[in-house]
Amino acid sequence: MAVFDVTDRSASTFFGANGGDRVLGQGHGSRPRAAPYALEERTGYLVGQRKDHVGEIIPLGAADAGSSEEIIGASPSLRALMDRVAKVAPTDSTVLIGGETGTGKELIARAIHRRSHRSARPMVSVNCGAIAAPLITAELFGHERGAFTGAFQRRLGRFELAAGGTLFLDEVGELPIETQITLLRALQEREFERVGGTQTIRADFRIVAATNRDLEAAIAAGTFRSDLFYRLSVFPIELPPLRERREDVRALLGHFVARAARRAGKTVEGVSRATLDVLEAYPWPGNVRELENLVERSVILLESRLFTVDESWLSCRAARSGDGRAVAASAPHAVDAVIGRRPVASSWTDPRKLEEIEREAVLRALQATGWVIGGRSGAAHLLGLKRTTLQSLMQRLGIARAAASTASRGAAIDDRTPAPGAPS
Repeated sequence: MAVFDVTDRSASTFFGANGGDRVLGQGHGSRPRAAPYALEERTGYLVGQRKDHVGEIIPLGAADAGSSEEIIGASPSLRALMDRVAKVAPTDSTVLIGGETGTGKELIARAIHRRSHRSARPMVSVNCGAIAAPLITAELFGHERGAFTGAFQRRLGRFELAAGGTLFLDEVGELPIETQITLLRALQEREFERVGGTQTIRADFRIVAATNRDLEAAIAAGTFRSDLFYRLSVFPIELPPLRERREDVRALLGHFVARAARRAGKTVEGVSRATLDVLEAYPWPGNVRELENLVERSVILLESRLFTVDESWLSCRAARSGDGRAVAASAPHAVDAVIGRRPVASSWTDPRKLEEIEREAVLRALQATGWVIGGRSGAAHLLGLKRTTLQSLMQRLGIARAAASTASRGAAIDDRTPAPGAPS
């Protein structure tokens, strides 16, 4: 908790002297004590700041989604994304949505469906990673009575239920190889058979698939069929992580705070500039979903009309990487430099320092893997990033093999330098 010196009464003056607006430890009309207090009732945790007043307060109006999909933001990357959505939605082309976990892939799938000529028909969703491998084929294509133990009656599959509409295959990268073969035929021929049946069924459907896995790496590992990948990726869409569209954090924050406050029966009027700066600088490994969950938790615990966050919640040391893979334990120094817990005020509020941390981590990972980027032995896997994400990060940081060789050698020399007081 940030601690503030309130000896000059500026905090209580800011909030007024009645209605319960007081500094923790002071009653109405009492003289302030010459000791630091936490501004709890109207301020709570003002992350990374130590002041004798509250500072700038920013109103939090509910963001206008502009549509029922709740796609919030106006950053250039989001605008470019929605432009692609608007172009592909009226067609029947298969769409493959990629992106880290928590970026809103299902929201984009629903946006495509609602803007298509199939919007009057249902969009049927299935999470391919949530269904046991022996049951996924029957779930997708249906089964006849007696097809297997427990099949007491005929059941229609998701393909039949989506007739005339859209079938959304979430986590398509988790499909077992056997089911991938059946799915490939259904996509190519637009026909299939129920499990245990002999009748060929034709259906009119549109496929929108999504994954947080690197399917090209899965192909190299032999866990995903290349022919199915090319069939699915007719029109690929890659969702940017929240850390690449930080200008949308404020709009998302306003939207989530308004919704959480309405559900909790509370009123939230604004956020301190200090808290907003920290939230905009935080890397958000869990993306929009992490922000949404953090807001809900904060609003539940809120005892004032000013939105605040406990800085300890922003530690991402134990977080999993954006594409769902655990960070490799073989490079703790490289990974800790990026996602290790850091004091908020001294790191995340300074973009230059954060960039230096990222650059060091990427260089260490590249050096450890011999500058191999993709695959299981590559730097992207080592850092827990998608290959394309690492390539974009390298481009943003200006990292190239020739340019980084000197820096890498310098880092190696620094690593060999004994710490002060250490035996040489």
